[in-house]
Amino acid sequence: MVIIDNEDIIGILRNRKNQTSTSLGFVTDKQTMDDLNILGKYKNNSVYSIFNKVITVGGEKLLDNMFQHPLIDDVKINERSKRFAYFGDREFKFPFNAEQVTEMQNYLSMSGTGSFFGMYTSTFRKKWLDYLGLPTEYNLVKTGLYATIKVLKELKAFINAIEVQDPKNLYQEEINAANKVFADKRIVLLLNEDEKQPISIFKVAKYCHLLKNVLWQEMKTVEDMIYKFDVAIAISTVAKQRGFSYAKALPGTSNTVRIEDLSHPGIRKAVHNSLYINQEHNIMFLTGANMAGKSTFMKSFGISQYLAHMGFPVPARELEFSVKDGIYTSINVPDNLNMGYSHYYAEVLRVKKIALEVSESKNLIVIFDELFKGTNVKDAYDATLSVTEAFGENRNCSFIISTHIIEVGEELKRCKNLQFKYLPTIMNGVVPTYTYKLQTGITTDRHGMMIIENEKILDIILSNAELSL
Repeated sequence: MVIIDNEDIIGILRNRKNQTSTSLGFVTDKQTMDDLNILGKYKNNSVYSIFNKVITVGGEKLLDNMFQHPLIDDVKINERSKRFAYFGDREFKFPFNAEQVTEMQNYLSMSGTGSFFGMYTSTFRKKWLDYLGLPTEYNLVKTGLYATIKVLKELKAFINAIEVQDPKNLYQEEINAANKVFADKRIVLLLNEDEKQPISIFKVAKYCHLLKNVLWQEMKTVEDMIYKFDVAIAISTVAKQRGFSYAKALPGTSNTVRIEDLSHPGIRKAVHNSLYINQEHNIMFLTGANMAGKSTFMKSFGISQYLAHMGFPVPARELEFSVKDGIYTSINVPDNLNMGYSHYYAEVLRVKKIALEVSESKNLIVIFDELFKGTNVKDAYDATLSVTEAFGENRNCSFIISTHIIEVGEELKRCKNLQFKYLPTIMNGVVPTYTYKLQTGITTDRHGMMIIENEKILDIILSNAELSL
């Protein structure tokens, strides 16, 4: 407790600012992202890897941006969810070949010269090099132009199919912009070209000038539309395959989280749990034996909240939540040898950082797993009790706090805004088994020594000791 007092964590929480939150974006940090395993294209079982089923490079960049910047506007969140869900309810598949989209992107990104004469001169130079046995540059132009023609034809057919099936679809604004491009007489001539037949050098230069100089902004709009379709179809497919649902976002003025049948997205056939947090009971105090599933449950909750703020499908049957300003977790806090921090001091500094964020009157989601497990039982008891009570004075945040020190729970019953949940252990003789189902109350399970005895650790040590004599 001396270190807690020295860092003035209780004072920080009890002297929080009273102004309304003015957050400009969803706030979090690397520790939280690592705790929840959110990012990482090649990271094993990351949340990102679950959803990264896009086809195009541009689609992947858009997906990256969405993962890096969750939303804090309930209207925008719900609108994005509806646009994703639109494709989940229909049998549309992404119609584009990834290689051709990349060739189109590379072709359109080649700098134009600004004038037709300049474009013709540049194209003729490349063609002349082709005659001289150096075909690379001209082949890139031809390949890119043919790919662009094919992709534009496929896009036109795709949006026509959407309009025929659903004239009042959620993408009509983008479709109207694309139809305006396709109505341009110059684009009509372009799309009438047979990409299987050679195009004269004059036409190649003319089309390059048209696409790269005259209609470059329109082509950028077309590219962006393709990437949006790529992401939306990929996300809706993941939701359908995994049985995820879309959350309903509520204004941030309330403090509500209601989840039915929550599970961890990285665990197939996971056990589901339901929970309800509101203004009157905004702290869940979670107990349970080691291996009972506390960490997995808390990670499931954190992941679902992060995805919900992105407007992405969540691993739950139903989820309704008030929009928050951000999320912070303390689950796998490492020590810091470079700074000379012990594991316990690193835990204290982590709690202090989160306390400072809460004191700024931000509406946050906060998750603490096994508070102060790096110190002795007496200090951990005192610190957990004091810090939980101090956090409990803040009613605009949602907290889940777990501990292995179950005696703290009895003292915390005096805090009226706490709800007590536990994950039980069922004894099968001397072998503990786990239901992973959330129950109301405080656990009385203590099976640490029983597990040690089941693993015969003492027998191994004593046997080795006898052999060494």
